[in-house]
Amino acid sequence: MIFGFAFFAKADTLGAVKNFYIESGYDLTARKSVTAVLVKVSDKAYFYVDESWWNFTDQSSILQSINVLSQEFSSNIYPNLTAFFGSEWNPGIDSDTRITVLIHPMIKDAGGYTRTIDEYSIYQNSGSNQREMIYLNSDYIKTDYEKSLLAHEFVHLITFNQKDRKYGVSEDTWLDEARADYAPTLLGYDNTYDGSNLQKRVQSFVENPSISLIDWQNSKYNYGMANVFIQYLVDYYGKQILTNSLKSPKVGIDSLNDALAKEGYKDNFSQIFSTWIVAVFLNDCGYGPAFCYKNPNLKDLHVVPQTNFLPLSGESTLTFADNLKNWSANWYKIIGGKDILKIKFEGSSVAFSKVPYITKNRSGNFKVDFLIIDKSNSASISIPNFGQDILSFVIIPSIYSKSLAADSFYSFFWSASVSQNANTDADQIQQLLARIDYLKAEIARLKSGQGSNGQFSCSSIITNLSYGMKNTEVRCLQEFLKSRGAEIYPEGLITGYFGQLTKNAVIKFQEKNGVIFPGTGFVGVLTRNKINPILAGV
Repeated sequence: MIFGFAFFAKADTLGAVKNFYIESGYDLTARKSVTAVLVKVSDKAYFYVDESWWNFTDQSSILQSINVLSQEFSSNIYPNLTAFFGSEWNPGIDSDTRITVLIHPMIKDAGGYTRTIDEYSIYQNSGSNQREMIYLNSDYIKTDYEKSLLAHEFVHLITFNQKDRKYGVSEDTWLDEARADYAPTLLGYDNTYDGSNLQKRVQSFVENPSISLIDWQNSKYNYGMANVFIQYLVDYYGKQILTNSLKSPKVGIDSLNDALAKEGYKDNFSQIFSTWIVAVFLNDCGYGPAFCYKNPNLKDLHVVPQTNFLPLSGESTLTFADNLKNWSANWYKIIGGKDILKIKFEGSSVAFSKVPYITKNRSGNFKVDFLIIDKSNSASISIPNFGQDILSFVIIPSIYSKSLAADSFYSFFWSASVSQNANTDADQIQQLLARIDYLKAEIARLKSGQGSNGQFSCSSIITNLSYGMKNTEVRCLQEFLKSRGAEIYPEGLITGYFGQLTKNAVIKFQEKNGVIFPGTGFVGVLTRNKINPILAGV
């Protein structure tokens, strides 16, 4: 058990100027210390601001924002978070019941931080500020987002008292951050989704959902993963799971498993994770109560799988070799092909036990099943009537084992092949002929140097394009959208991947040009009829 050496100091007075150590890795100019002035004293906190920043700001408006933040801390953040999680060290290392909040300019994307060393005396750590202290980014001081940041960081102070001081253990970083990031939801700040902390985390998660939950690299993607997972955990196992695990002498996954058992749940953390990776793809309660989010703000959350195409005729095979860290997953989607789809999976003997897969039939219904890895570390399955009764196949390689290291990669291999009868229907023939005509036109255009005036990589789009696809026609579509200006496609990204930004741009184009209203984001015949003449330079 850890005991700090409290010292006695007089209360800070308004207008006081003090020097504080800060984290140079977060500071905008990489300083190690700042001189700060005390601009607000409340019953719960001192609010200091970086003096060099303060002297060049609109002090009246900044102070007004700090007054609002101070009132929010005293009336909402402090009483509700301490009632739920327990108290911070109070009175703490400085024998003062107030915490200290220091506001200073920080690097982009940094919201704030705490320093555990501040909880120790200078005799134990010479870099300590010897007080319970939170650091906030001045960029957000005039926004509602600052409340979420203050709540998040305050949970870290609580965690130090409940874990480090009480039990002499330090919480696993991923769970410490996940609890702290749930605080804005707990306090109701995420109820208005637009601009909320939750929205920011969902966006980060969707951009990169395949990182490890527990291998913390302090990136926005780690925060996105932790928040999206903890939202699901609380949805199904209650908020008390966070409190009980915090007050356990264990840390990380072990503390959560203890909390689950205490609440009478038979599921363990591994089982929950294996269900969650399916839920973030389906997110539809119609397939089972565990395959969706209950939070209405997360009803549209879906992982977009990497989409892969099999030719519509003939026999073909796609092969993939990849790797994963522990407590992570990848989502792969197969479409195209016809008749019998054969899937084979091979993975590390210690890393994989079963692999979820999801099929979608012609009626739009999904079915969840598992590939069971055998003693040879492989599994295989055949899907009949693929491309007819079954329209798509999604496989989710994943690792969730307490016995494996968090920072190591584990490799796997899988293949998808299709075999079909000799008969090829008229639709397939027409599609192949259309593709041949398209390639002939492209060759002619490239030889002549005409058609697209050098702006676009194609002279026409001949297939339907939709969210989740990745190919050269999507790239051409993005080139076209970018040429329509920032009003249509402000991001202007040319990636070949049809993501949310591309869909948004298509919707704007459709609505502005009277293709369809409201826009759908689906590039079908009507939309292509508007786009192709421009691509061809007609």
